[in-house]
Amino acid sequence: MGLLKVVDFAGLLVAMLLLFTVLLMGSVSGIGVNWGTQATHPLPPATVVKMLRDNGIQKVKLFDADSTTLNALKNSGIQVMVGIPNDMLNTLANSVQAAENWVAKNVSAHISSNGVDIRYVAVGNEPFLTTYNGSFEAITLPALQNIQSALTKASLSSQVKVTVPLNADVYQSTNDLPSSGNFRADIQALMVQIVQFLNANGAPFTVNIYPFISLYNNPSFPFDYAFFNGYSSPLNDNGRIYQDMFSANYDTLVWALQTNGYGNMSIIVGEIGWPTDGDQNANLLNAQRFNQGFMSRYLAGQGTPMRSGPLDAYLFSLIDEDAKSIQPGNFERHWGMFYIDGTPKYLLNIIANSNGLVAASNVPYLAQQWCIMSPSASLDDPQVGPSVSFACANADCTSLGYGTSCGSLDARGNISYAFNSYYQIQNQLARACQFSNLSVVTTTDPSTGDCKFRIMINVPTSMQSISSSVGSHKQPVGLLLFLSLFILSIL
Repeated sequence: MGLLKVVDFAGLLVAMLLLFTVLLMGSVSGIGVNWGTQATHPLPPATVVKMLRDNGIQKVKLFDADSTTLNALKNSGIQVMVGIPNDMLNTLANSVQAAENWVAKNVSAHISSNGVDIRYVAVGNEPFLTTYNGSFEAITLPALQNIQSALTKASLSSQVKVTVPLNADVYQSTNDLPSSGNFRADIQALMVQIVQFLNANGAPFTVNIYPFISLYNNPSFPFDYAFFNGYSSPLNDNGRIYQDMFSANYDTLVWALQTNGYGNMSIIVGEIGWPTDGDQNANLLNAQRFNQGFMSRYLAGQGTPMRSGPLDAYLFSLIDEDAKSIQPGNFERHWGMFYIDGTPKYLLNIIANSNGLVAASNVPYLAQQWCIMSPSASLDDPQVGPSVSFACANADCTSLGYGTSCGSLDARGNISYAFNSYYQIQNQLARACQFSNLSVVTTTDPSTGDCKFRIMINVPTSMQSISSSVGSHKQPVGLLLFLSLFILSIL
């Protein structure tokens, strides 16, 4: 009898410990990161997963459901949000079977056989941006509903939640005070429908908040208000004090939800960060100031005036993406906390008592050589313009321009940078440094100051996105900017 009581008590203790462990696993509070893969030479997924774990990152948000990436996350202990690109929304909105097939292939299979801890499916990515002119307004909710139905049919709806990462432009305030927040008038009814559906299924509202974009779009935007310290004219909203744009923006969403009857709905900050190049305000100093400011508040469990508790957030982003579209701006390729080779850009503590970011390990590089403008070549050579145009159209010249890391280069430096960018992306092929007798290979690093002429990492050809696929990512904005600066520099 006494022995049975001891056994029962021991069993109870084990059960309680197991329950406690499950609860802990279900409430990961560490910071998440966005892992984008639009790079000409992406790091192997296994290398990235090790880097995530080395840095104590517990959650990752993906923009697709690439099987190689998901396989690398197997049994990693990292919680995953898989993504559905906008170009798939129409198919999923119009076919329940297509949604069931997608869930079976990209969620069920990885959870059951690969041990991937998938927690969310992100249906679309900022589908209601005004620049899309309403292209996805009629199909986002049906796609969301069909994916939810597919998860339910697969008996995964309690484990995997749907959400729609939305840009902060889906809500607004008529007087710049958070308490006047409501959803954008042209999509008000649609937003309420989506919120109702998410709430009914225990799913969160996901929002991307970018103080940098506010500063980029508005020259009159108060600079220090974009950060988390140093603003001398805080906003007073009926006694709630706002000293930074993030908190005011976040609480505008809280008020929009509250106004429409969903004031207690959970919120995920799907993207937040600061770029390090491609614009006069995109640099290492500002990025470190912003991201560390956010992380200090995050680690302290400090929320906003309307929601004082801990935040749920994903930093944007993990690694630079040198093949990303630059239509929004040249800074788009420079959001990473790490360069494309997995090297940390600046000191950033994303977990308590850390000594900064940990670099990717065992990364192989190409040879220590660069392609530059030949010392004997003339700036007046008629082939200079076409050669530079070709190089920048098929490589990455976004570090060239006013206020950028390489903005102080002279004409020859600009040309050399363009040549080397193309040369590295083309894996240092000999023919990639043959610009009409204008170029030459050197083993002397031409980097100067903050302007780095980078050596490309050596990754398997099957993983690379170069040649014509690279060109398809390029937009004329960066090229025109470069050529304008180049012309001015040689006058």
